[in-house]
Amino acid sequence: MKRIASAARHQTIRRFARFVLVGLINTLFGYGLYAALILIGTPPQPALFLSFFVGVLWNYFTTARFVFRVSGFSRLPAYAACYIAVYLLNAYVLHGVIRAGLSPLTAQALLTPLAAVMTFVLVSFVMRPRPA
Repeated sequence: MKRIASAARHQTIRRFARFVLVGLINTLFGYGLYAALILIGTPPQPALFLSFFVGVLWNYFTTARFVFRVSGFSRLPAYAACYIAVYLLNAYVLHGVIRAGLSPLTAQALLTPLAAVMTFVLVSFVMRPRPA
């Protein structure tokens, strides 16, 4: 029994490590898009919305394939729901942090790691292996 628990822990650790590596690439993509939109004059909330929307599609392909070894689109709706939940919380907190005086770029840079951890927890539930 201990071997099974140990193997499950190691699998979770490996999956989290892959999530972090893929997540770094995904975060650079998403934050890069957000920053580009801010720098061309897009207000913070529309920039966040656009970067999250495009990011969900990009992240689904990279995360499903390389982290959870899932192919196809059957889990995309549930995956997108996870991102919508994270987006709503992120947008709410971003608004408050900007009102408190931080710049939009700094505020989102600080919120991104928190959003990443929340996303991993939610997405791990959605992408877990299904019984055969």
